[in-house]
Amino acid sequence: MKIDQRNPVFAFIMFLMCSPIFAQKDFQGIAVYESKTSTADFKSRISGNKDITPEMQKMIEERMKTMFEKTFILNFDKNASIYKEEEKLDAPGQNGGMRMMNSMMGGGGTYYKNIREKTYTVDKEFMGKEFLVKDSLPRLNWKMESETRQIGGYNCYKATAVMPVSKTDFKNYRLKKKDENQNADDAKKAETPKKTNFMDDVEIPAEILITAWYAPEIPVSQGPDNYWGLPGLILEVNDGKTTILCSKIVINPKEKADIKAPKNGKEVSQKEYDETVLKKMEEFKDMGGPGNRMQFRMRD
Repeated sequence: MKIDQRNPVFAFIMFLMCSPIFAQKDFQGIAVYESKTSTADFKSRISGNKDITPEMQKMIEERMKTMFEKTFILNFDKNASIYKEEEKLDAPGQNGGMRMMNSMMGGGGTYYKNIREKTYTVDKEFMGKEFLVKDSLPRLNWKMESETRQIGGYNCYKATAVMPVSKTDFKNYRLKKKDENQNADDAKKAETPKKTNFMDDVEIPAEILITAWYAPEIPVSQGPDNYWGLPGLILEVNDGKTTILCSKIVINPKEKADIKAPKNGKEVSQKEYDETVLKKMEEFKDMGGPGNRMQFRMRD
């Protein structure tokens, strides 16, 4: 009987067959991921703004590229992993606001996932204060698809899931679409000086469709960011705006990583951290947002 290699059952069989190869006690792997978030809607809004000069537009686009295009390193073993942005020197002129945005875009800190215990720990800095977020791993109801493709020489299988969106994840923010009536209203409002804020023009969906591609030949239930739970390492994941693609894999590197959870920061749950961030974002909005020169830090 011929086995259809596009069948998810075949992927699971491959997972079981490959597992002994990766079962050695000191097994480790390294995966490098390139993360890119589409900024087409933001760029179109900027290019249509007559108050922004070509020089300012170029500067804004360069900073957006820094925030929306990143390289991450995933060190993993059979039970755990650490996911961290590749270390780079801060760009000239990067201030506290840029660092805050970088944190909201997933940069900075170490994301530790323990598959055996189904928990995660991530250290975050927000407005000058360090947090240690500890919680249960999100459970995604993966739907195994029959499509296959090659990524970096590995046979990968497709899986999809619907995931609720965190309001503190800036990657999933969308600019609100404006109709002609809205544009007319904006023109009338512009006649009267008023404090405006960038956050007034953005919205966030309640949930998004996740598409992942995993490789049963690497039988670890790991992946980039907070993705996990498939019978093989996730080599690519897409949520419609952001694509995270693996560009390099090293199995059993000579130098082993110390795969441990971060420890610094005030320990909070994900819910507590989100509530803190949303509260400060509202305060930031009331103060006029990025256009206001007043600076403030987190209170203890």
